[in-house]
Amino acid sequence: MALAILFAVFAVLLVLGAPVAVALILATIAAAVAAGLPPIVVGQQMAADISNVGLLAIPLFVFAGELMLRGGISERIIAFASSLVGRFRGGLAQVSVVASTLFGGVSGSAIADISAVGGTMIPQMANRGYDRDYAVSVTITAALVALLVPPSHNLILFSAAAGGGISITALFSAGIIPALMLAAAVMATAWVIAVRRGFTAEGSATLRIILTTLVTALPALVLVLIIFVGIKAGIFTAIESAAVAVVYALLITVLVYRALGWKAFVEAARGAARTTGSVLFVIGAAGAFGWMMAYLQVPLHAVEAMEAIADDKLTVLFLMVITLLVLGTFMDLAPLIIISTPIFLPVARAYGIDPVHFGVVLILAAGIGLVTPPVGSVLFLGASIGKITVIEAVKGMWPFYGAALLVLILVMVFPQLSLWLPGLMA
Repeated sequence: MALAILFAVFAVLLVLGAPVAVALILATIAAAVAAGLPPIVVGQQMAADISNVGLLAIPLFVFAGELMLRGGISERIIAFASSLVGRFRGGLAQVSVVASTLFGGVSGSAIADISAVGGTMIPQMANRGYDRDYAVSVTITAALVALLVPPSHNLILFSAAAGGGISITALFSAGIIPALMLAAAVMATAWVIAVRRGFTAEGSATLRIILTTLVTALPALVLVLIIFVGIKAGIFTAIESAAVAVVYALLITVLVYRALGWKAFVEAARGAARTTGSVLFVIGAAGAFGWMMAYLQVPLHAVEAMEAIADDKLTVLFLMVITLLVLGTFMDLAPLIIISTPIFLPVARAYGIDPVHFGVVLILAAGIGLVTPPVGSVLFLGASIGKITVIEAVKGMWPFYGAALLVLILVMVFPQLSLWLPGLMA
């Protein structure tokens, strides 16, 4: 009875338009009352979830990303990307993908990526005669790369939701090859559509221009190496690496680029505080919801249900991916990670699926929901920047959505695509 109330209240509140976090909390309280538990346990569980020390890395990485966003990093990365791939058909689209990939390695956030790169590239493409639906579609799909490369907040969140027993370094390295595959798939799709629609290339850059733009962008790009190598070498922990990222971002934006003034610094601090507050609220709400599902033995029932349906791990993984794609259409990424990890990870382990591989598959599958209506936050932001309706954006989105699904299938079917690099670095 309590389990039915949990999901029924949650579904009804979502249909009525309640924020996801509010729906999660109220559904959890209703289920707790039905199960004979005092409602105060919901608040206690929320406090316990957001008190996880491993989550300290998230606000620090968010702050570092905000500093980079307002400190002139995106312009230099876009200039470097333009010198590399601007000569291809649909040149500005190719620049958008490469710039999103590089900036994703600095911000670790798809929203920050679409704000920084999309805020510049989408208007530029529209002004140069590119169709707006094309400009929005290629940019928002490329922003998903940020979910898989260090310092991805979502991989950190998955590790925390898994109980902290999965190495963040292993997750960071596991996401690199799938991220590059996604970027390549989006670039190939953009090229094909550019040829069909007659979009031209930009001018070719000389070796001198390429080297010049590389030198100006290199200080920002080095941040990825500092984070990744520092954690892997045991110089600092994930939390300490996030603190190092903040200090490094300040040094680069203030002393090297000299683009971050006091006003921009205050805006970065406010933006980081707002993002952190909303993220932690969602984490607490989703954590309480997940705790209630564990109390009602949902993970155990999930394992039993999977065993009744399938007997091999690929089929089980396929069923979980389908579920994540459906859930991603109406649930944001952070609560989806926190809720689904305690349910699906025991199933994955029961079938011998590597937890690191599963984490990458989960993030990629759930992340596709960010560009899927009706609750795709990256889709809505991209459409807003491109000044088109969500329906118009979705019409041009299908080829890029197909490219992302193809990468997801390949990563799902061939575990070594995500496990080879962690194994090499072990």
